[in-house]
Amino acid sequence: MGDFDFDDPGSSFHRLLASQHPDMLSPRLDQANAIPNIKDLSKQLPHGTTVLALQHRDGVIIAGDRRATEGYSISERRIKKVHKTDATSAIAIAGAAGPCLDLIRLFQVELEHYEKLEGEELSLDGKANKLAQMVKANLPMAMQGLVVIPIFVGYDLAQKKGRIFKYDIAGGQYEETEYYAIGSGGKDARGTMKKIFAPGLTKDKAIRVALEALYDAAEADVGTGGPDLIRGIYPNVKVITEKGVEDIADEKIATAYQTIIPPQKQGGS
Repeated sequence: MGDFDFDDPGSSFHRLLASQHPDMLSPRLDQANAIPNIKDLSKQLPHGTTVLALQHRDGVIIAGDRRATEGYSISERRIKKVHKTDATSAIAIAGAAGPCLDLIRLFQVELEHYEKLEGEELSLDGKANKLAQMVKANLPMAMQGLVVIPIFVGYDLAQKKGRIFKYDIAGGQYEETEYYAIGSGGKDARGTMKKIFAPGLTKDKAIRVALEALYDAAEADVGTGGPDLIRGIYPNVKVITEKGVEDIADEKIATAYQTIIPPQKQGGS
């Protein structure tokens, strides 16, 4: 038998797509350059912000507002930016909505594909590294304006704690030990968490910190959607512990906001 020029993708679904069906991944830089005025086009695409994460004594919380914008216009009031990736981890993404959602779906499949082939779950560090590779693969499109920036969180079964990972557009991966926020309202959200976050928070107190940070971000940033008590639109909040990923119900979030929002502002946003 002759030699075969075959690059084995191993257990990586992302590498399998890149080798067999590259058209299903983000366009390459030369393809992006063929699109006229893509930077102007990117301004017309829905963009989602703001998302954040913080630790509590039993794990980690991840949350995001529901607004997507096209320039100075609201394109979507109910977009979901926070997604479960597997039994003990979740992701939230700020940036161009279409590429963000594509990356989330591909990352979910990547983790499931690995587990089916290897017969075991990838470590939390391994998941974070996989995501870094995928963000790096999107760099050509990020340079054209279609930026994808995630926050990845999970419960580390080996270390017995919740962990937070942040990324830059080049795929650089960094770990935060307490809290973090990204998006157009990220700076405002981080300012709030800096003031009221404390190590060892209970789950309920940590949820309140997350909601208050998102509310303050919405008050200062036009791209961040605040809680809408009239339409019943509230941030997505997930709690990750050793037991798994828990979605916080809108009813509980609405009750919390009744004590966060000043009475004179509870007519909606």
